[in-house]
Amino acid sequence: MTSTPPPQRGPRNPGDAWVEAPNGAKYWGRFGAAGLLALDATRGVLLQHRVGWSHFGGTWGLPGGALHDDETAIAGALREAQEEAGVPDGSVAPRFTHVFDAGVWHYTTLVADVADPFEPVISDPESLELAWVPVGEVDSFELHPGFGAAWPGIRASLPDRPALLIDAANVVGSVPDGWWKDRVGAATRLRDRLAGLAVEGLTAGAIGRPMDRWFPAVTMVVEGQARAVADGSVHIVRAAGSGDDELVARADAMVRSGVAPIAVTSDRALQGRLEEVGASVRSSGWILDLLGDASAETRRNH
Repeated sequence: MTSTPPPQRGPRNPGDAWVEAPNGAKYWGRFGAAGLLALDATRGVLLQHRVGWSHFGGTWGLPGGALHDDETAIAGALREAQEEAGVPDGSVAPRFTHVFDAGVWHYTTLVADVADPFEPVISDPESLELAWVPVGEVDSFELHPGFGAAWPGIRASLPDRPALLIDAANVVGSVPDGWWKDRVGAATRLRDRLAGLAVEGLTAGAIGRPMDRWFPAVTMVVEGQARAVADGSVHIVRAAGSGDDELVARADAMVRSGVAPIAVTSDRALQGRLEEVGASVRSSGWILDLLGDASAETRRNH
């Protein structure tokens, strides 16, 4: 096992430095650090066997490392995974993040589903090996202490797959901004705002989950004239008949497939039907608050 690091090539990134806590504990990454937990539905979790000269060398953990200045934790986790394990761009879809906060330093674990299967490649000197490990076997490995401490909570959240199911007509209609003059335009604006929310994610508290942030898939059901809205990064469902019936059918299908729908509507009767098939329900005012454009009147009434 290699016991000394290879010589430094090129300029060192400013983030590549130790941070020392008041209790003497030392953490790598001046701006914090991040790593990727890639979850493949059939193969399990991608683990990295750490080279001997690295911190806690010889243990198993996640591809990851120090963040660059002004780099988001998600961008850093994906960059490190690409550098250390050859994870291709666009091959994973973020599900949630877990954050260990030591006060002077933080480590973000990005948990992401493999959307496009790939074979990991040792692409830098920090790995002895890379392996897909079934979820139930991860505990049998000698884990990096930080990952070992985070793993039980992360594992408990892996079966949870929340998704937003939006009643577009009700959300658009809850704010009197002239939407009735251009229903397609109003639906398009909502689609675009939801797309931004899907990228930024939701705080765990907003959807009643543990961890830090979640990135649920977003489905928007449209009806009537709004069915002419163009497709985008948000999944658009065009109801052939009743939008309410389509929403209930979609929620029922999600529950049956193991997805946890969070339906968004302020229609009281529809809320009851959605809850009967197992969906949780939030009001239109709830999503508008998250999007940052709910008026005080909307918040009071919803």
